[in-house]
Amino acid sequence: MPLFSLILRELRHHRFNAALSLLGLVAAVALLVVIRLLTTAAERETRRVVRDLGFNLRIIPRETDPELFFATGYSDKTLPADAVQRLASGAQTFVSFNHLTASLERRIPIGDREAILTGLGPAVVGGGDKKQPMGFNIAPGKAHVGYLLARRLGAKPGAPLPVQGRLLTVEKVLVESGTDDDIRLFTSLPDAQAILNLPGRISEIKAIDCLCLTADQDPLTQLRAALTQLLPEAQVLQMRTMADARAKQRQTAERYSRFAVPLVLGIGAAWVGILAALNVRERRAELGLWRALGHGSGRIAALFLGRAALLGIAGAALGYLLGNAVGLHYGPKLYPVTAGGFASEPALLGWALLVTPAFAALAAFLPAMIAVAQDPAETLRAD
Repeated sequence: MPLFSLILRELRHHRFNAALSLLGLVAAVALLVVIRLLTTAAERETRRVVRDLGFNLRIIPRETDPELFFATGYSDKTLPADAVQRLASGAQTFVSFNHLTASLERRIPIGDREAILTGLGPAVVGGGDKKQPMGFNIAPGKAHVGYLLARRLGAKPGAPLPVQGRLLTVEKVLVESGTDDDIRLFTSLPDAQAILNLPGRISEIKAIDCLCLTADQDPLTQLRAALTQLLPEAQVLQMRTMADARAKQRQTAERYSRFAVPLVLGIGAAWVGILAALNVRERRAELGLWRALGHGSGRIAALFLGRAALLGIAGAALGYLLGNAVGLHYGPKLYPVTAGGFASEPALLGWALLVTPAFAALAAFLPAMIAVAQDPAETLRAD
């Protein structure tokens, strides 16, 4: 009888044991699919949440006095505007900086007091990444006005706003933030360069670091080494508290995955192995009779390993469908901020169909060897 037909008959004859083995494989694959979907979602949600906290790197001209920088809130020196593109193109080699946003800042008189003029360039995502850039774009000729500044000037959306001889249109009045943004006037970078008579210059590049290392892991050494290669005329300052919070969140998600996956694999292997061993034990007399009738060790081993592999294929397909359905149903509820990013991963089905049969056969290998090693004379005599 062909081996495949023999395996199918064996599965029908010992259907209860086969069903339990299949159940274990389905559960293991489904859990792994759910873990994969939720881990990806957790990392995506963490990136989005900590991204919305703001930038954690400030890249300023090397000759800037840090004390003066912190006292005034901006650098009195400038960099060439193409520094952003140099950093972004270098990010393909030095994966350290992302979401790069150039700005030009100065205090200017407006009305009867000073305000902070901030010209913002478009955010640039480094390394050809497809992520959505941070921040917001301001069209030339438009202005976003801080809450207190708008109240003092009586600025309203759509109203003209003269700024040192340049006429802008108020596009938006910002909500009260409780920070110096309340006295800030945001414009496009070209408008700020024209107002300040600093064409082609910027004072700072804000960014997020991609290392996700905590302070004790010394990310600044790597960041400064990369910046020396990419932009030697600049220095980098890290907002340590924000950077640490981001790194700890990312590392927590990674530790969860490293713990959960081996745990599920271990439980699944133990389940399949124990059931295979019970199957061998219950069939000692049958196996002895097969050996006495001339069936070789290779055929008996192939029967058990083939049985496990066939169950693995079925378990992979059913487990993927179940895990995918559970993950897509509950995932958006658990991670609402990035719920729109949830999608099935067809590649997981391919991996499941490839790995699960091999995994099941490996778990059944020891019981199969026990079955092969049995002496048919002693087995028949005992039974």
